[in-house]
Amino acid sequence: MTAPHDSLVFVPLGGLGEIGLNAALYGFGPRANRQWILVDCGVSFAQQEHMPGIDLIYPDLGFLEAKRSNLLGIIITHAHEDHIGALVELWPRLKAPVYATPFALGLLEARRLSEPNAPKIPLKEVRQGGNLTLGPFDIEFVAMSHSIPESNALAIRTPLGLVVHSGDWKLDPTPVVGQPTDEERLRALGDEGVLALISDSTNVVREGVSPSEQEVGKALADVIRESPQRVCVTAFASNVARIRSVAEAAAACGREVVVVGRGMERVIEVAEECGYLSGLPPFRSPESFGYLPRDKVVALLTGSQGEPRAALSRIATDDHPAIGLSPGDRVVFSSRTIPGNERAVGEIINSLVKQGIEVVTDRDHLVHASGHPRRGEMEALYGWLRPRIAVPAHGEALHLTEHAHFASKWGTPRVVRAFNGDMVQLAPETATVVEKVPAGRLFRDGDIVIAAGEPAIAERRRLAFAGIISIAIAVDDRGALIGEPEIAISGLPSKTREGEAMADIVADAVDDAIDNLPRPKRRDPSAFATAVERAVRAEVRQVWGKRPFCHVLVVKD
Repeated sequence: MTAPHDSLVFVPLGGLGEIGLNAALYGFGPRANRQWILVDCGVSFAQQEHMPGIDLIYPDLGFLEAKRSNLLGIIITHAHEDHIGALVELWPRLKAPVYATPFALGLLEARRLSEPNAPKIPLKEVRQGGNLTLGPFDIEFVAMSHSIPESNALAIRTPLGLVVHSGDWKLDPTPVVGQPTDEERLRALGDEGVLALISDSTNVVREGVSPSEQEVGKALADVIRESPQRVCVTAFASNVARIRSVAEAAAACGREVVVVGRGMERVIEVAEECGYLSGLPPFRSPESFGYLPRDKVVALLTGSQGEPRAALSRIATDDHPAIGLSPGDRVVFSSRTIPGNERAVGEIINSLVKQGIEVVTDRDHLVHASGHPRRGEMEALYGWLRPRIAVPAHGEALHLTEHAHFASKWGTPRVVRAFNGDMVQLAPETATVVEKVPAGRLFRDGDIVIAAGEPAIAERRRLAFAGIISIAIAVDDRGALIGEPEIAISGLPSKTREGEAMADIVADAVDDAIDNLPRPKRRDPSAFATAVERAVRAEVRQVWGKRPFCHVLVVKD
């Protein structure tokens, strides 16, 4: 039953306007007292040139934190980092039960145990095909193929209609691991009547259908069989189907599989507990790599995105304690490069090639397939569900816009293009954006979580661009110097174009500033520091063309 002022709203706090950082709210009830569920709580990864020192990016859930007494639960569609990676950090701000399938729960618990002082989170298991009821929301987990086991769409039934939240998905009749997309159940939902579809936009610009994981497995088997020496395969650690395909291909060729990288070890442990790697020979530790004949080993590596401390990066720079490669060995990139990681991946590939190591990518063989739907698959889903409203999700502005055009051409009566922070009213009236709510980002800076506007990030960028000069000056009560100024320079060129030492330029600028400052003004530490800072930055800019960060400390004795 509904009350006169009840409404159903969708509020993305992450994932609409970007790839990753998925966090979606659904609310039901009167505006002043809605009940909420949160779908997913993921991360994205920082680009160091833009955010130096930042490890991870989290969605800012401040809007939800203020309403957490009405938060009924957190539902996880699947276990990729961009859907679960922020949960351990942000859960204490929400303190709601978490519902997910066994594989996702296993990875969540493994992550929690690996992080010091991580909170104990109430994890509730829901099997694929299962249901749970949270207040006005009845939620059904519908199996969808993806590049990780147990990915789900959510059929969210409310008194104002049925919403299908697709999660990440594709149509793959032979996914190697896990269930294929449940076409029969999706068709039944369409017959029931779908008010709104909130769906994946990642590959909307690509025609046709995505290749099957089984096809990738066959191509990997060919690459391994034809390799004369060692083979290393790097892939997303969470791609259990890819791990199984590599292991089966290695066994067929009489090779043993060595697993290298903590992230992949953790996934394999959970996948084995869930039965997804049953029947395979045991995996070997990194220490066994050097003792196996070169034509009898396949290494599974983390680091497909160029992560600097991951296994592949360390191997490429000959910095790994257990793994080394030689000319004639082969490295297979069984993954796609996430936008923003191209440079890091390119550096690894170039390093390997220089060493005489053959590199195989999806440009050469079908060694990777996306876990997201192309337009042909999207056409099938829209045909099965026949939604009255479409809200494109999981994509950057280009993807969301193309998906909106696609849905309109397909014949969806109402299409709403929304971005993070847009509150979309789905019912009872015409679907539209009715409000803008706070939505931003939080940064993981070492062991601290900071706001996106934290001045430290901008200061680090300045330091990276133009270095820093630190100056310490001691004066007495009359403004007379006590000793010589102490000067430290970091990040500046050692000499000017004319060959003069930069340290001498800075020292002369400090001396001139002091000489030109009347003694009474030297008694004011703030004015004294400002005068020296301006003089030094101006002089350095004159000879270098850049203004360094300059810190001046004046101490009165």
